[in-house]
Amino acid sequence: MSFTAHPRPSLMPVVLRQVLIGLGVVALQWLVFGRLKLWGAYPDVVLLYVAFVALRFGRVAGTSTGFLTGFLMDMLYGTWGIHMFVKTLLGFVVGLFESEGSEGPRLGPGQIAVGTLGLALIHNGLFVVFLALAHSTRTPMLVWALWLGAAVYTTVVAVVWSLIQSR
Repeated sequence: MSFTAHPRPSLMPVVLRQVLIGLGVVALQWLVFGRLKLWGAYPDVVLLYVAFVALRFGRVAGTSTGFLTGFLMDMLYGTWGIHMFVKTLLGFVVGLFESEGSEGPRLGPGQIAVGTLGLALIHNGLFVVFLALAHSTRTPMLVWALWLGAAVYTTVVAVVWSLIQSR
């Protein structure tokens, strides 16, 4: 009797694992990162997760992840439809640049900084426009804190995370 080594099947399918990670990221955003405000700005780790999924798995996964995490954030923050629309749109667009490797893209800290800053500026700009329209308001805080400040803050978090991951 011979025993051959069979690859051990994954205990959890990729989709279920990503859904659980997405739930964890939304919870971390709401419980931790949303409270780490500097001058009214806070990082958006959910955006980083949506971008990661979109780059690694493509536009369908990015769009689905953006929709589901955006829906959860809209439920938590009471911004019905705004997070969902913007994150779905960016999940689709970033997913067009899907990486070809099975492990995801290999980017340096400089590439991550430039890419994240651009993505966060677009995301936060759209979010601020829709938020201002929904609440019929115009304040400098929307521009300085929620658009520019949060984009820089999200970029710093992404670069720090990439440096930790590269060790």
